Amino acid sequence: QVQLVESGGGLVQAGGSLRLSCAASGRTFSGYVMGWFRQAPGKEREFVAAIRWTGMDTYYADSVKGRFTISRDNAKNTVYLQMNSLKPEDTAVYYCAADRTVVIVTRVSAYDYWGQGTQVSVSS
Repeated sequence: QVQLVESGGGLVQAGGSLRLSCAASGRTFSGYVMGWFRQAPGKEREFVAAIRWTGMDTYYADSVKGRFTISRDNAKNTVYLQMNSLKPEDTAVYYCAADRTVVIVTRVSAYDYWGQGTQVSVSS
């Protein structure tokens, strides 16, 4: 059974940094794409960043490009999202997700497995 567990959320001032972690278990994730999404109150869930489990391919939403970095540690089966220069508009619940494909896609519906989410709050 696939399980994704996020951690690392919290409250930070604008301009600060946080690093989110997503611990994946339950199967081998080679051939998967791992993604981060976020959902703010009253808004739809939106794509943030994604990385292929093998290879170096990454992709970012324009709103976070240059500020966020997605990475993975295959030995630990963990995906990270380093978030720098945080803004109040980054406030949301952040979700880790896994997609059984080698092609990075940004659609929420394309992802097969989801974590429970971790809250990120950025104060102005």
